[in-house]
Amino acid sequence: MPKGELICPECRSLLSYVREPVCMKCGKELSDPQREYCHDCERHRRSFVRAFSLLNYTGTASASLSAVKYKNRREYLDFYADEAVRVLGRQLKSLDADCIIPVPVHPARLRKRGFNQAQILAEKVGRALDIPVESDFLFRNRKTAPQKILGPAERLKNLEQAFAAAQDAPDRMRRVILADDIYTTGATAEACTRVLLRAGVEEVYVFTICVGVGN
Repeated sequence: MPKGELICPECRSLLSYVREPVCMKCGKELSDPQREYCHDCERHRRSFVRAFSLLNYTGTASASLSAVKYKNRREYLDFYADEAVRVLGRQLKSLDADCIIPVPVHPARLRKRGFNQAQILAEKVGRALDIPVESDFLFRNRKTAPQKILGPAERLKNLEQAFAAAQDAPDRMRRVILADDIYTTGATAEACTRVLLRAGVEEVYVFTICVGVGN
């Protein structure tokens, strides 16, 4: 690996960066430049304004994010946060968000894993872009079945009661960025967004490292 770099050139070449055209709601790549929305966003209601992602959720990125969560390779988040700021920083900053809110994990999972990757990501990006991070506002109050074994409708139902807000949103939290590592079906983002809106947040944007492929 080159001195001072967080990733070797070979691994970087294996990453699939999100390219235009993208869905104007969830940010997934579109194969048809004439379309504005992917099939999922045409079929399902999205309560957030728009989502932004750095990479397509393919081989190398998938393996590295799995290593972050299950093999404690937190150092990978340094690279992803730096790349997110480099590639998406201007867009995220232009949202004029009051804060970044990481998607929380259940306390039992936090104790087992020792960290919340979404919180680490939010803190690194927030520090670089000078956007405050609110880690204690949104919390997870119920463990859920593994999302990967469920379909889109089941995922949302599985999550609807899993999140809650600690209080009504103060005036400093009217426009927020919800941060997570992966956007696939959008169930987690939608469930969290609904909780935030009910708490008084006016606009929710979503930022993730990776977004699922297919439209």
